[in-house]
Amino acid sequence: MQAIVNGTVHTVTERGTVERGTVVFEAGGASSPRRGDDAGGEIIAVGPADEVEVPDDAEVFDAEGSHVTPGLVEAHSHAGMAEWGEPEDGDFNEVSDPVTPHVNALDGFHPRDEELRKAFRGGVTTVSARMGSANVVGGIICSMKTYGTVADEMLIREDGMKAAFGENPKRFHGDEKDRQPSTRPGVAATLRQALMDAEDYVERREHAREEGDPFERDLGMENLARVVEGDLPLRVHAHRADDIATVFRIADEFGIEDLSIEHATEGHVVAEEFVERDVPAVVGPSISSASKYELRNITFETPGILHEAGVKVAIQTDAPVLPQEHLDVCVGLAVREGLPEEVALRTVTRNPAEILGIEDRVGTLEPGTDADLVVWDGPMFELASDARQVFVEGQRVYDSDRDDVDPREDYAW
Repeated sequence: MQAIVNGTVHTVTERGTVERGTVVFEAGGASSPRRGDDAGGEIIAVGPADEVEVPDDAEVFDAEGSHVTPGLVEAHSHAGMAEWGEPEDGDFNEVSDPVTPHVNALDGFHPRDEELRKAFRGGVTTVSARMGSANVVGGIICSMKTYGTVADEMLIREDGMKAAFGENPKRFHGDEKDRQPSTRPGVAATLRQALMDAEDYVERREHAREEGDPFERDLGMENLARVVEGDLPLRVHAHRADDIATVFRIADEFGIEDLSIEHATEGHVVAEEFVERDVPAVVGPSISSASKYELRNITFETPGILHEAGVKVAIQTDAPVLPQEHLDVCVGLAVREGLPEEVALRTVTRNPAEILGIEDRVGTLEPGTDADLVVWDGPMFELASDARQVFVEGQRVYDSDRDDVDPREDYAW
């Protein structure tokens, strides 16, 4: 048993913030994440000091003057996939074809990617790791813990199918490969055809099962079938407002209700469309020049505008586009440009956890959730604040005052 005491505890639940609060939690095993009800690594109790009893044998951390939050969650990252910003060596774009639903991020996730180490040291304990945006359909993406040694043990769940609109798939396939898609209509047509193929596949599969006939399975179609049947969310890279509108149009055509818009650079222009469909936006990275035409309206005002309109908003770095450990900085800049302070923490904890479907594990501080906690020396979103201690499933994986906390320091970083 362990306990953090005397801190300002931000539960990110209906309970709100607890002054001089206490969090009691149990350390998990040597690897991550928790497996089974008796594996440890979860929060036992949260509340004011006079309501929470600290076990006599607990290791106690005094957080006097500090802020305690859930471990940060990023809903769109390439950490673990991009080999610390080396795209030529990374495993996040299978560019052999514009439609690659058969690939899975878990198979390319590298637990000792330096970006992951920087992540948990910066308070980011969970990321949705995924393929890049070269392909119209990129493959299955996965919610992963940032601390661990074996990818399978860091996996929380498969959280979606990656898709991409706009200039990236046009450039990769139209300009470089001289094949469809080379235009925005070509991108849309490619996705439509892939979804139609999946619907036809499901129909043939069901007919074969009913008749007892043999059926040759196809890995990519099996994965896309999960999308058209509503079992796997569609996560779509889209910057421009017209691309976002096209995504919504296609989703309506195929009855896809479980989706998110990733980047959403011009999401503020069509905020009412997000609200009408109850679609969340994963916004960012917004520290950028307009390196391509579709980014010309990039602004840190977008999260605040979308939030005020009633959209569920998460903030992302798109690491390694921006370093994963600067997720808190992105939140601070969004606050400066209008995002209310009282919802700032939620955009990198509870909101992304709910978008990814992992809110039962991460994103809040409440009994039964993973003991992923960060002790900050100031409010999380303030530039001067720093993560002082980080726990992943009850294991203290970083302490800014020590250099011997991470037990993997000698394991080939």
